[in-house]
Order: sequence, then structure tokens, then C-alpha cells
Amino acid sequence: MREYELYLIIDATADEEAVASIREKMTQLISTTHKDETGEVIKEDSRGKRRLTYPIKRHTESQDIILTFRASQLALKEMERVLKLDEKVLRYLIVRKDD
Repeated sequence: MREYELYLIIDATADEEAVASIREKMTQLISTTHKDETGEVIKEDSRGKRRLTYPIKRHTESQDIILTFRASQLALKEMERVLKLDEKVLRYLIVRKDD
């Protein structure tokens, strides 16, 4: 398992329940077991609402969340699939942290 960071840009008009739901989905996908490997969330940072530098899908404000976690490669693929389907997620970026 490797260490990754997930940067989420969520629609600013999303209510707290929707943001908590997205955060819970990601935490659940990270912690699922694949081949006797259990992922874990190391750090969670909510940046709150901010004004975007340029519009994304006609939105000018967003809510940002950064998750630092350890997970298997299979969990990453499932996370990307779920994030692509969620309309409240404007953008996301998963980056592997160097050792």
C-alpha cells in the first residue's frame, strides 16, 4: 500500500449533508479490504468555501477537502469511478506521495 492525497473540489451550493456523504463514501472506499490489505485515512483537511480562479462548470465558488490516506490500487480505481458519477464533485485529483 502506498500513501496518496485526494484533493476534492465540491460545488459550493452543496449542503453539509451532501459534503459529509461524499467524505463518508471516500473514507469507506479507502478502508475497504482488498487482498488482506486495509486502507486508512491519515489526515483530513477541510478548506471550506473559496472563490475559484476560473469558473468550473459555470461555478465560481467551491468547497475544498484534502484527504491523505493509504490504500491499495483497487481502491483508487473504485474511488475514481464513484467521483466521476457524483454531480456535486466539480474536480478531483489523486496524487501519490513520494517516500
